[in-house]
Order: sequence, then structure tokens, then C-alpha cells
Amino acid sequence: MNDQITGALFKRMILHAAASITAQKQAINDLNVFPVPDGDTGTNMSMTIAAAVTELRKSDPTSLDQAVSITASALLRGARGNSGVILSLLFRGLSKGLKGLETADAATFAAAMQEGVSSAYKAVMKPAEGTVLTVSRLAAKRAADCAETETDLEKVLDAAVREGYDALAQTIEMNPVLKKAGVVDAGGKGYLLILEGMLAELRGEPMPESPEEEPQKAKADFDVFSTDEITFAFDTVFIVRKNAPDVNLDPFRAYLNSIGDSLVIGEDDEAFKVHVHTNIPGSALTEAQKYGTLELAKIENMRTQYEDVAAGKKAQSVDDLEMEEETDGHVVAAPEKKYGFLSVCAGDGLAAVFQDLGVDSVVSGGQTMNPSTESILAGVDQIPAETVFVLPNNGNIIMAAQQCAALTEKNVVVIPTKTVPQGITAMMNVDFEAPDAQSIAEAMTDCLSGVTTAQITYAARDSDFDGFDIKEGDYLALEEGKLFGTDGSLYVLLEKLAADAASRNASFISLYSGEDVKEEDAQQAGKLFQTACPDAEVMVLSGGQPVYYYIISME
Repeated sequence: MNDQITGALFKRMILHAAASITAQKQAINDLNVFPVPDGDTGTNMSMTIAAAVTELRKSDPTSLDQAVSITASALLRGARGNSGVILSLLFRGLSKGLKGLETADAATFAAAMQEGVSSAYKAVMKPAEGTVLTVSRLAAKRAADCAETETDLEKVLDAAVREGYDALAQTIEMNPVLKKAGVVDAGGKGYLLILEGMLAELRGEPMPESPEEEPQKAKADFDVFSTDEITFAFDTVFIVRKNAPDVNLDPFRAYLNSIGDSLVIGEDDEAFKVHVHTNIPGSALTEAQKYGTLELAKIENMRTQYEDVAAGKKAQSVDDLEMEEETDGHVVAAPEKKYGFLSVCAGDGLAAVFQDLGVDSVVSGGQTMNPSTESILAGVDQIPAETVFVLPNNGNIIMAAQQCAALTEKNVVVIPTKTVPQGITAMMNVDFEAPDAQSIAEAMTDCLSGVTTAQITYAARDSDFDGFDIKEGDYLALEEGKLFGTDGSLYVLLEKLAADAASRNASFISLYSGEDVKEEDAQQAGKLFQTACPDAEVMVLSGGQPVYYYIISME
């Protein structure tokens, strides 16, 4: 029987919960309503809670308050997608409810769960029932009711999980979209897997293994070695930008062989990369600069690494330093101008379009990989501006972007762009000389309704949705996020979308081709739209985006 949750126990519960959802994240992804290959609820929720696991493993919380606070903070910064943000809000409220407590009994913990639900509902502008909000609300209420007469935390959490699954089954009837597809809410399922993982830890059950974990490798016996056998101590790796394409590296290769061993040099016309073991890495770097400009270097002491491993410790590595810098040490740029702009998109071509329109920085991400709040925050802080306008360009990234406002001293304005074409149109309507941020935000937001976005992708699985008999591998056309059509021929769907553009009297049409589309095919698609809309201005650009063969903007 567990009648108190301590900081140490809560830490173990979160680690178990993370393992539980990670083991089943693909099953959650498969609950996506549309059969497009962008099901990412399970991925987003598992990566969000993984951020908490990373921070908890660095600490040894002495109180429940400390453990929950670390968890809530990490979830907020690591939140990905709407489901990840809502998960972070549920734990942020939980943290508020447990603030200052060394331990908590069943009633206190159940009340804190309700505080978490309250925080989530308040933060969501238009809460929809039949979602994770419904599941978490009913689960928390059942926990609180049970705790009125029950002091065993295991029984209280078990009651919450049972009620949650009853509510999850009802989400099909509550949400018309889910009812059409015949599936339960993916976010609600993910949240219950997390609660189940926490309950399993209370029961002393073993953690599930992640299907992605590599099998444990045989461990070498380091006791048979000694540091005396390491002739050259420093593992040295560096990259040099050549000062001439045809530079002769033979003399440099001979020099490195004279001061070390395990030498490997790889090169192309522009740069070369060196790996060498040596006792004088500084000399190697100095000599390298005769052949070009040093760009990157990594030096590790193999003797101290050996001593760490032999002692049962994790060997220190430059990679660990880089990880710390990425997660904890991003620099906040001092403001040099009033306004800055950050965009989220996937594909070098799309990134170039945004930069040409005046965007200061681009965060890589989109439909299949939503960037975390921390990633967006790092992008915001790197822009030397007082106010930074953020273009999420995806409805599932807007909430994560909005969380940045509370995490930086900069003024963050999130323009609610749900598609890349909306983001591009928003940037085209920026008055860089506007007197205030509100004027810019209004101009960027007001133009969004005039943009119609279509996308063509493929079906990841068989499905029967909204009157369409969809087969795995079919091409799918989406318009404004809704299924427009499906066909075995990409050309047929392009024809239908071109006809739709004509019916809308579109004046400006832009086609952004994906990474798998050949240039000649993209130009042919452009001619198709020009024929259907002879008076329209049609542009064809290489977007380079994954998943979508075409992203089409119609204005």
C-alpha cells in the first residue's frame, strides 16, 4: 500500500510513464483521423515527456515539490504539438497543486490532478469535448471522488485510469470527426498510457521496453587494459575549409603520421576532415591552417575516458558538452532593431522563400516533426529584436509557439498561420516601417483568410473516410485541411485542384514542389494550372518539403 508520494517515487513514476507511452507511440499515431503519413500525436507526447525524463535523470529530488517542478518545467520547454502542450499544461497545474510539499497523500494528489485539468482548460481558447481534455477531466474527478474514502494511492489512480478509459470510449460519440473515422481520441489515449505507467510503478511492475531500443551489446572487460597501452592520448577530429580546391594534402598526411596514429582524412573539393590520435593536438591544428581555414574541432582525452569507464562511470565526451549547450546555454541576443521574424517550415526551398521575404531565422519542422517549445524559443532568443513575430505555419505548432512568450524577455507575437502559404502571405503583408507591433500583427493576420491551401500527399494505410474509399499508397489531396479527393494518379488530382482554383477565380497561384518531385514534373503541373486559370499569375518553386508532393497556394 502506498499512502504517500515522495519526490523519489514521483521521479520513478514519470520514468515509467515515459517508457509506457514510448512503447506504444506508433499505436497512438495510427489513431490519426486522416490516413496521411503525418500521424504524430504519439511521437509528440512521447518526446514531450522524454524531455522531463532527461531532466529528472540529472537530479535526485528530495521533495515532491522539486520532482514535480522539474517535470513541469521540462515538459513546458519540450512540448511538441498541441497534444504535447496540453500534456505540459496538465502537469503545470499538478505542480501548482503540489507546490511546497515534501510528500502528498491520495486526496492531495487527486486535488492536484484537478488543478492540472483546470490549467489546461483555461489555456485552450476553445476547449473541445471528446478530446484529451475530456478524458483528463473525468479521470481527475473520479480520483478525487475515490480519495474521499480511500487512502491507497494505487487504488485512487486505478480508479482514475478506469474512468479515463470509459471516457475515452465515449470520445467516438462526442466528436463527429472521430465518429466518422471510428477511432478514439489519440491524445486521450496517450494521456491514459502515461497514467497507466505511473500506476504500474506504484504496483512495482517492470518498465516496458521501447521497440526502438537497440539490443544490449556485450560489454568489454576494461580491466585487461591499462592507460600505459594508450600511446597517443588525444582523439582529435577537425574540419578545415580548403584554401584551394586542388590543395595537395600529402605533406600534411605525412606530418600527421609522424606525430600520431589511427589517421583518416576524408575530403571533397571544398573541405577535408581529419581523425588522428596524437599527444600534441594543438600542433596538428596549427599545421592544418596552412591548407585552409579551421572550421570545427573536437579533442578528447582517451586516457581519462578509459579511467572513467574502468571505474564504472560514463566517459566524459565533447558530445555531452554540446548537448548541455543546446539545451541550457542558448544565448539571448541583445535587441538591435524593433522587429524580427521567425518561421517554422521544412525544406530548403521554403526556408529560402521566407528568408527572401525578410524572415530572420527559420526553425526546421512541420507536419511530421513538430519542433518543441524549446527549439522555437532558441530561435526567438537568437534574433536581435525587441519584438519577434513567430509564424508556426501549422495548426499543431501554434500552441507550442505561444508558450514561448512566458519564457523570454522578448515580446513574442504568434501569428496563427496554419499553413506555409498563409505564412508566406503574412510576410508579404508586413510593413517593416510600421509604428507599432500591433499594426504589423493585424496586417499579417487579416490577410490569412484570403489564402486557400491545398496539399497532395499519399495514404499511409487503407481507410474509408467521409465517403472516400482510400487504399494504401493512393495519392490524397487536402484542401484547407479537409480531404478533397483521392486517386491512383497524381495528375488527376492536380487537374481537379486546377479546376477548383479556376472556380475560385484565383489570381495568384503558387506551387511548391516537394523533395521527391522532379523539376520537369513540377513545371508540367504549373502549366496545368496556367491552362485552367489563364488570367492568373502562376509560380512554380522548389520547396523541398517532405511528405507533401505539392503545397499549393491559391489567392
